[in-house]
Amino acid sequence: MDDASTTAAPTEPKGHVRAALPQFYIPASASLQERRPRTLKYGDVFAVFDHNGDATAAPGSPEGIYYRDTRHLSHYSLAIENARPILLSSTLRDDNATLTCDLTNPDLVGADNRLILEHDLIHIRRSRFLWETACFERVALMNFDDVPRTVKLTLGFAADFADLFEVRGAHRKRRGVKHAADLAPDRVTLGYTGLDDILRQTTFRFDPTPDTLTEDQASFTIELEPRRIQLLFIEIRCDHGPRRPRTQRTTRNFFVALRDARRALRLTSSRAASIGTSNDIFNEAVRRSVADLYMLVTHTPQGPYPYAGIPWFSTYFGRDALITALQTLWLDPSIALGVLRYLALWQAKSFDAAADAEPGKILHEVRQGEMAILGEVPFHHYYGSIDSTPLFVMLAGAYLERTGDLDQIRPIWPNIEAALQWIECEGDRDGDGFVEYGRRNTEGLVNQGWKDSSDSIFHADGTLARGPIALVEVQAYVYGAWRAAAFIARSLGDESRASEMEAKAEKLRELFDQSFFDEEFGTYILALDGDKRPCRVRASNAGHALFTGIAYPERAERVVSTLMSDVSFCGWGIRTLAATEARFNPMSYHNGSVWPHDNGLIAAGFARYGFRREALRIFEGLFAASSYVDLRRLPELFCGFPRQRGRGPTFYPVACEPQAWAATAPLSLLQSCLGLRFDPDLRQVSLDQPAMPDFLDEITMRGISLAGGTIDVRLRRAGTGVVVNALERRGDLRLVTTS
Repeated sequence: MDDASTTAAPTEPKGHVRAALPQFYIPASASLQERRPRTLKYGDVFAVFDHNGDATAAPGSPEGIYYRDTRHLSHYSLAIENARPILLSSTLRDDNATLTCDLTNPDLVGADNRLILEHDLIHIRRSRFLWETACFERVALMNFDDVPRTVKLTLGFAADFADLFEVRGAHRKRRGVKHAADLAPDRVTLGYTGLDDILRQTTFRFDPTPDTLTEDQASFTIELEPRRIQLLFIEIRCDHGPRRPRTQRTTRNFFVALRDARRALRLTSSRAASIGTSNDIFNEAVRRSVADLYMLVTHTPQGPYPYAGIPWFSTYFGRDALITALQTLWLDPSIALGVLRYLALWQAKSFDAAADAEPGKILHEVRQGEMAILGEVPFHHYYGSIDSTPLFVMLAGAYLERTGDLDQIRPIWPNIEAALQWIECEGDRDGDGFVEYGRRNTEGLVNQGWKDSSDSIFHADGTLARGPIALVEVQAYVYGAWRAAAFIARSLGDESRASEMEAKAEKLRELFDQSFFDEEFGTYILALDGDKRPCRVRASNAGHALFTGIAYPERAERVVSTLMSDVSFCGWGIRTLAATEARFNPMSYHNGSVWPHDNGLIAAGFARYGFRREALRIFEGLFAASSYVDLRRLPELFCGFPRQRGRGPTFYPVACEPQAWAATAPLSLLQSCLGLRFDPDLRQVSLDQPAMPDFLDEITMRGISLAGGTIDVRLRRAGTGVVVNALERRGDLRLVTTS
């Protein structure tokens, strides 16, 4: 709460000690769901607007335009005769390329209290998109009155150049210097030099030239003939460093940039297989999933890389990108290759306690803002993730298995070996055979698994676990890494090394079963703490043991039964924490909520062990949830309250939308339920015991790629079974179905 706030503090119980805010806390002083924000992204620029197309940097609001973790536009508003227009509709194109807001005038009253313009006579359409480092907007006004009208249109704007962590609630003792506005007839530049000596600028350009232009407002007097359109163009450009001169008119920039933006998006998304089904609502949901994936993909010299999510995580994350790539490997393998190459490039080569870096370790997060550059937050290049390293090796093996492209894996084999060396040495701090985490830097993350909230790892009585901590899912990923590395080594012709790695995987599997499976509990425990005491907590993490195959087959049924019980499966999906546990809270971030990506991985594990029906229940629950969500877009997470007939899920107030691994969860679920597999050596696409959820009667997938060819496949429900047909082949590919 701000010190200047006049809001009275709530009464607290006698003797209560107020806890400090958790580290890197995202304040929930306002719900993103209240404003149902509209998001755009291109490269390192993303934007968050309200339904009218405005942005208001109120406390708790992430609205604005951001470039490299700095907010370059903190306020943006359109007014007609000093009044806010009435919203008619607000839509994102199915491919997320453009935002269109349709508005109209309210009743406008003069100084003498007489009506001077009746409502709904002036239509205002705002069309907006991002390209390179700029936001382009066209405002079209049309007069539906039968007489000419003259209206005053005003655009207000501001740039606070706040670091993203400031927007998230961090308070800084010192900031840099804001510069006086640089004004010209058709443009204004706002600037800020940070404590890192980097000049950050936002330039606003207008066409036609405003009647008046100040450092925070542009005003236009617009004459509107009946049934005629008048256009206004705005360009908002973000720059770091000296401004680059631009000679093109803003009008031309808009249309050229729009063409280039759509062309680039089509080119990128054309790599993906297309999906069509008999269910129109699911078609909308899957189209949005694919569109969100490619909006979040950023192109690097190493290839495509999916940023994690908007607004809080629009940057490079290791874990998120690795899981996103695993979930979309069947759809578009080039994403996995881009992720592998980028993470290999930035693999840690030395010890750096401030960054939690150790040789061989894979990145957790990269930040480019002022606070990260100055070390005020430790995330400039940060390695505090215990699972990114084994997931990196897993993805490399999965990519090779999916594509057979050994030429792309061979250059990163030294990185894989370095990652395995880290797993055996620094990753296993006490030499007990398990990989544990414990931060090297007091400013780093306390918990370093995917559930990285400060209260997410605890004992049965609710006591927080003391580190170093060995998480159940991390051991599963390490097992998957050894298996993947063995497959790669064998493909490289090193049979001896492959056998050695397989032996290490089996040794870990045996040790894991002894230490993590609890007979009385009926499932795997959450973790081992620093004293090797078991955290006997029923959590969704146990399902990841099925995902990688570390679980012995005889354990699977009990794990599935526990996860699908009423205390864990709420109807929308599996909760992160069972309702019987001490810290359960369905409104928490990690202790009772439902995460789509978590459910996608668990469902893949269910299918791996033959529990296809349970995987279908997860699929149905998440699809049902998406049918209640704006734009059919699955959020990062939602609350874990029980599903009730005729009611949608309860939303989490500050969940990211879109979030890459949430967007790709339905794509992963589709693969799991259909048993979709690839054999590049045999040039074979297979469907192993395909099953379809009740909400689908037909599925058509076109452009599934393998070994230089593509194949189109159609599946139809036939009684209790599924009929599969190959529609068209391009290249010598085979389709095999097992029942």
